[in-house]
Amino acid sequence: MTRNNIIFIRHSQSRPAPGQPPSQWPLTDTGRQRCVALATRMRAEPAMLPDLIVCSEELKPRQTGALIAERLGLPHTVAPGLHEHARERVDWLGDDEFARAVAALFARPDELVFGEETATEARERFAAGVRAAVAANPTQRLAIVTHGTVLALFLAQQNGLAAESFWRRLGMPALARATLPNFQIAELIERVE
Repeated sequence: MTRNNIIFIRHSQSRPAPGQPPSQWPLTDTGRQRCVALATRMRAEPAMLPDLIVCSEELKPRQTGALIAERLGLPHTVAPGLHEHARERVDWLGDDEFARAVAALFARPDELVFGEETATEARERFAAGVRAAVAANPTQRLAIVTHGTVLALFLAQQNGLAAESFWRRLGMPALARATLPNFQIAELIERVE
């Protein structure tokens, strides 16, 4: 039996640490509480319950996925290709400067304007990671725990949306349920408090 939808989760709130790469930022206490709230909400809606949680290899989504999996009594794992737009060597940016850099990334997707990969490269790498996870687990409904930028790039393309405005709508965490095989958004929870 093949599942007909997939769940995407943007990781929960993390604690930025200047001088430390974003891939190593842990969740805040509030971020952990929001994971519990999201799991509770998922449990209440059967269409949002996955069989397996697959996480990006970075710390924020691994912690998010582990907390949700524990709360729901589900297995979880990590998979390659689901990580954030590569920007590990970018110096610390304040909120406004970061938002401007991400806006430039969305506006010029084929140019290397921010980080170590273009928006197009990040989206294609993420799409390949998602498709590989789906192919490896054809009978299971997956929840992919990932990052805001790559998620916005991917789902915006699949759904004819403006990537930047979609990215700005997503809280930490956020959840999108999409149909397979075309990844059309069927349900969106923009934020969980």
